[in-house]
Amino acid sequence: MDLAGLRVVKAVADTGSVSRAAETLNCVQSNVTARLKRLEEDLGVPLFLRLSRGMAPTPAGRVLADYADRVLRLVAQARDAVADAAGRGGRLSVGTMETTAAVRLPPILARFHAENPDVDLTIVPGPTETMLGEVLAGRIDGAFVSGAVEHPELVSRPVFEEELVLVEPASGITSESGRNTLLAFRRGCAYRARAETAMRESGRVPYRVMEFGALEAILGCVGAGMGVTVLPRVVVEREPWRGLFTARPLPPELARMPTRFVRRVDSMETVALRTFLEAVAEGSREGGAASHAPTQPAGLIPSRAAC
Repeated sequence: MDLAGLRVVKAVADTGSVSRAAETLNCVQSNVTARLKRLEEDLGVPLFLRLSRGMAPTPAGRVLADYADRVLRLVAQARDAVADAAGRGGRLSVGTMETTAAVRLPPILARFHAENPDVDLTIVPGPTETMLGEVLAGRIDGAFVSGAVEHPELVSRPVFEEELVLVEPASGITSESGRNTLLAFRRGCAYRARAETAMRESGRVPYRVMEFGALEAILGCVGAGMGVTVLPRVVVEREPWRGLFTARPLPPELARMPTRFVRRVDSMETVALRTFLEAVAEGSREGGAASHAPTQPAGLIPSRAAC
């Protein structure tokens, strides 16, 4: 059993397929199959069930996949710790909602990169639910997420406070179809959850939802009069969108949306992560956002987990 074998076990368990695991590991399928066979012979137990459509871990396979996940995460942390101690900058992978990446992060990232050019920084966009899963799996070091979260394996700190608004084209919505069409990110987005509540409470029922994967696409279609959306006020009041939309206030219980930075409880706070969080704190102060309470145990409430 070695790290390469553990990576194979984790990849097959995560993807449920030898072919997809091979793509993830950037190798040929025969190498994945051979690695699994050697591991099963070494351990004396089958690790995966060969099904007509893919692979499913046996009880022993699930145990080994869990250990593989933990071991590989510790190895990555060890590499980062060594780079940290040697003053080589290290690596940092941060997840973020697209709206946060578009509006809040550019000045923060510019400052951080200027002061820490040796840090290999990767930004991973996605909705909150996806980002929480990535943090819990140890695939990213932390993430910006929205709303209330509760999970014993996470800690969080508030960084920004957003005001959500109902966004319409400046020329107004003239058709009943556009008035009752919500343009939104896919399910798992807190803005969408708030938007659907707002549509119901304002009497815009029945309504339909058109899903998009990019912020620019949503705003472009709202501007074309196809429908409405719910986004942070700061998004529609910045260039190049200023003046193109009308931002209508939502009820207070729907408008307030905190953004928090979450990471695993057992993750090591490297110099790179600490200086990044300092840049975030400075950026949030300059942006006039969010209280700066100490880091608190965080949680994940599935019904509210979103982007």
